[in-house]
Amino acid sequence: MLKSRRRRLLPFFEEHALDLLLIEHPVNLRYLSGFSGSEGTLLLTPEGGWFLCDSRYTVQAGKEVTDLILVEQAQRQEAVADLVRQSGGYRVGFEASHTTVTSHQGLAARLPGVTLVGLGPELDAVRNCKDASELKQLEQVATLASASLEAVLPQLQPGIREDAFALQLEFEMRRRGADGRGFDFIVASGARGSMPHGRASDKTIQSGELVTIDFGAVLDGYHSDETVTVAVSSIDERQQRIYQTVLDAHDRAIAAVKPGISCRALDALARDYINDQGFGQYFGHGLGHGVGLDIHERPTISPRSEAIVEEGMVITIEPGIYIPGFGGVRIEDTVAVTADGCCLLTKVPKQLIIV
Repeated sequence: MLKSRRRRLLPFFEEHALDLLLIEHPVNLRYLSGFSGSEGTLLLTPEGGWFLCDSRYTVQAGKEVTDLILVEQAQRQEAVADLVRQSGGYRVGFEASHTTVTSHQGLAARLPGVTLVGLGPELDAVRNCKDASELKQLEQVATLASASLEAVLPQLQPGIREDAFALQLEFEMRRRGADGRGFDFIVASGARGSMPHGRASDKTIQSGELVTIDFGAVLDGYHSDETVTVAVSSIDERQQRIYQTVLDAHDRAIAAVKPGISCRALDALARDYINDQGFGQYFGHGLGHGVGLDIHERPTISPRSEAIVEEGMVITIEPGIYIPGFGGVRIEDTVAVTADGCCLLTKVPKQLIIV
């Protein structure tokens, strides 16, 4: 499995005439080597390569990285430079999107005569389409997170604080086996719902409010992402109309997900509908993004995206309406793209829930 993932890098070797490829971003390390620690280095050739770590991770890497040469090092850049010189490489690719200027300068100083070739976001894009094992893990963590929310939702009553509810949700996820929360939960009630990233605060939730809950778990490195907007007690006609508008936009977009559609067109399906209903100025963010070992991955689903939906991608569909001083609604599901459409990974029903 890991070898097949690394084979996705071969076009970079060919296109850029690389002798070696340096990988240090933890998410890419895990994807390409199986290493789950927080710090390590891959130095790859087209046929194999080395995994470098310091003594803190030698035992762990010995268990997790089974098909590369393990090198324990005390000074990372010196060890990388030594291997480059020993291999006779003259062109070394690196992750330009994740490498600091200081790190690049330090490596360049140690490798006079070697050309360092920066590879941008296209390198991360090798993770765009998930393999069967990844799809299984993503479904597992999404199911766990959805069940956790459904278990604690009855606690969302007038008088509870947003941050107290968020804490109960995190406890429930951990109780069910999650390694932790996938990100800082958004729990935004009443007028705070107009903030798309309104992290849970000390505000007390009131009767008659809409509450937007954006939540996710992480399990074995893989993330879930789901947003539910619920009504506390009863809500008025305007709140119901806004909710139904977002739900209709959400449903239209999900029905259109299939290989071959452009991410820009997918965004437009939801955005144009919301605009036609008179709320276009209140939907400012993109329709969605990829999900995997990172909570936000390629592709981006937005009016500016150049990406095309492909089978195996796992993406979110999350339209929203956010009205300052009034509140907001966002509805989000994560879907896996299949040969002829998509399937839901997240499980909480999206018809309006009244607690």
